[in-house]
Amino acid sequence: MGEDNLKKATFGAGCFWGVEAAFRKVDGVLSTMVGYEGGELENPSYEEVCSGTTGHAEVVEIVYDPKKVTYKELLDVFLGYT
Repeated sequence: MGEDNLKKATFGAGCFWGVEAAFRKVDGVLSTMVGYEGGELENPSYEEVCSGTTGHAEVVEIVYDPKKVTYKELLDVFLGYT
């Protein structure tokens, strides 16, 4: 399967570790990557983001095969976790 057929989705959560672990178990999810979005600092540390003072959200970016899992199914996983 070519990369042109893959999709990306990003979900924001209070803490990305558990959400990322839940997505890694889903058939059709090819990769996950955690990070931060928004905020005031260019390259905040985990401790800075966890302090709640930077304005960043912890997020999980997912690369998935839409022939194996739909966005709605991913959303159901996310909502079931949070």
